[in-house]
Amino acid sequence: MESKAKSSVLIVDDAPENLQLLNGLLKDIYQVKAANHGQKALEIVEKTPVDIILLDVVMPGMDGYEVCRRLKADKRYRDIPVIFLTAKDSSQDEQYGFDLGASDYIAKPVSPPVVLARVRTHLQVKASQDFLKDQNAYLEAEVRKRMQQVSEVQDVTISALASLAETRDEETGYHIRRTQWYVKLLAEKVQDHPRFRDELTPEKIDAFFKSAPLHDVGKVGIADSILLKPGRLTPEEFEVMKQHAYLGYRALDMAEKEIGAEDSFLTAAKDIAYYHHEKWDGSGYPTGKQGEEIPLSARLMAIADVYDALISKRVYKDAMSHDQALDIIREGRGTHFDPDLIDAFFEIEDQFAEIAEKYKD
Repeated sequence: MESKAKSSVLIVDDAPENLQLLNGLLKDIYQVKAANHGQKALEIVEKTPVDIILLDVVMPGMDGYEVCRRLKADKRYRDIPVIFLTAKDSSQDEQYGFDLGASDYIAKPVSPPVVLARVRTHLQVKASQDFLKDQNAYLEAEVRKRMQQVSEVQDVTISALASLAETRDEETGYHIRRTQWYVKLLAEKVQDHPRFRDELTPEKIDAFFKSAPLHDVGKVGIADSILLKPGRLTPEEFEVMKQHAYLGYRALDMAEKEIGAEDSFLTAAKDIAYYHHEKWDGSGYPTGKQGEEIPLSARLMAIADVYDALISKRVYKDAMSHDQALDIIREGRGTHFDPDLIDAFFEIEDQFAEIAEKYKD
């Protein structure tokens, strides 16, 4: 059976007789290292593992307090227990040492049983702390791993749901991918704008990005005769088509209720699905919301969705050029779209074109 490695004890004292006494007392139980001044002690700690330090307070040059202060200021060494060895016996001296981070005091001249008992006790405490630290690190790693797995499952589920809607209309191709990146690009552009900075945290932008592909998930409930009609819809057919916004919202709302708690991703997905056809002036559908009554996620999605619809070929129309799409979107500033978002859009319209080219059908 493999023997357990001895703990390492560093003795720091400028008096040779004290080093000799403590070394003789500890060497059969522990791996003993010695330093006769503070700087050497710091060099030993830097070069070799040390489990506990017996540290004289009064030394020429750098005293024990300064050695302790430097050790505790360094995150690599701050958890090493420090036991002060001192002839100073005032409560103020002890309090000062404890304030610096010392674990204990042993009065000089030292008592061998006291030294052995204190060293053993503090090494046991350190071993327990190290065990807990290792366990916490393991648990934190496991939590990160599980969160990553949950995120990956969420992404796959989103993709599957979005693809389900897309399969109903083969010509939409990479529409969900493009609009997802448009939303992220525009949100990041305006995240420092006074109107949006409080809401557009990195976490919120990520939720918008992940949920954007579900904006048309409600189309699974629309009949092919309407969804795939190669021509303009009649007023009656358009009323049916408009129901996809509510159908998508209802499905996502039911999913959130199954969880039993509000979820930032599902909240964003619901808002985008339900409100991305609303217009700034209140003339959109399905509820006629206007201005800032429309959730920001949906206002971002409205620009992304319209731009992509304009530059894409559909069963009922040919694709427009990028510049033609810009002309139409410009006309919608303050009527269809949030004016500040449109202004930001035109500052980065070339990047929209790059995304369209990267993910073209």
